[in-house]
Amino acid sequence: MEELNNMWLMLLFLLNANTQTNALQVIGGNQTVVQGRTVTFPCQLVDTTETLTQISWQRTTRVKRNNDFLTVLKTNGPEYVNGRDDRIKFIGNFNEFNGAVQISNVSLLDEGIYTCSFTLFPSGSHNTYIHLDVLVPPVIRVKDNLPTLADKEVCIATCTAAGSKPPANVSWLTGSLAENLRATANSTHHDDGMTTTVSYLFGVPTMGINQQVVHCVVTSPALSKETEMPFTIHVYFAPMEVKIDANPKEDSFQCVTDANPKAEFNWTRVDQAWPQSGVRVEGGTLQFLTRSPHLNGLYQCTTFNPYGRSFVYIFRSVISESCIVCWILFALLIVIVIVAAAVWHVYKHDKLPCLVSRYQVYTVQTNQNRAAAASESFCVPEK
Repeated sequence: MEELNNMWLMLLFLLNANTQTNALQVIGGNQTVVQGRTVTFPCQLVDTTETLTQISWQRTTRVKRNNDFLTVLKTNGPEYVNGRDDRIKFIGNFNEFNGAVQISNVSLLDEGIYTCSFTLFPSGSHNTYIHLDVLVPPVIRVKDNLPTLADKEVCIATCTAAGSKPPANVSWLTGSLAENLRATANSTHHDDGMTTTVSYLFGVPTMGINQQVVHCVVTSPALSKETEMPFTIHVYFAPMEVKIDANPKEDSFQCVTDANPKAEFNWTRVDQAWPQSGVRVEGGTLQFLTRSPHLNGLYQCTTFNPYGRSFVYIFRSVISESCIVCWILFALLIVIVIVAAAVWHVYKHDKLPCLVSRYQVYTVQTNQNRAAAASESFCVPEK
């Protein structure tokens, strides 16, 4: 009879223990975090009256398999297992059956399955599994492919979203240039689970799209918001037609041209040494400081950038002219030899006042095997 009673007591104990085991729960929840931030793993044991003896954490990641990393005891508190990791912090409460932990500065290597275990007496271990998904924001850059002026389609720019997880979406906002531009994209998946996505912007590099602004648009769950990267289209070309802007009052000549990048300028004197004095050069401007005939000659302005160069020439010829009255007097007195000789002597030695100097300016345009020539005359007040 006593043995029968003992059997019934044991059966009731097992039934009671099984009822408690079936009722209790370990509540967790999968987590997603952006790389570099902090993640909290919730882990709560509910609906039990058993005695809690230990809380433990284990993880399986890319570099760690079934790795115990934290144990919490009622008397000793949390202790690191298999090496200290100061990024990990126990934020739960043993007495409240709360086993939550926190990991700061999360990296992609932390991604994996985390196991939270409660050890109870007498029922044993009860677990929950938490999957950690780490998002990696892309590194975004826009590259100018340096298109040169042409009439055929080329790749104008590339927009890259590198090393993202999951793959980023890359597109272009082209606004009014939608009919002139098109885009294609491809993705490369890396062994570490990250992806690089590149979008290529194509178009015909004409002056019509030069200096226009478009935007590369990147979206990703790892980004807090859509990212727009503005890009100014640059069509590169050698200096085009070079013109000379003359300023008679200042006795100066300025080279003017259109180029991208901006042209540099260099003035030289053709077939003669550069004057030691009497001229000043500032950028594309050549200024004559005196009317002296020793400055006469052919001058070349060279405009250049990395894509080519163009030339233009001016020919300076200062001709001293006596006034009209002097010529009339000279004609009337030419019959008188002595007087005529005297007048000629005075003229030859610049004794008669000169009122004007005359410049003959010849410009020769040279660019991409094309040449043109023109001439102008400038009368400027004598200094």
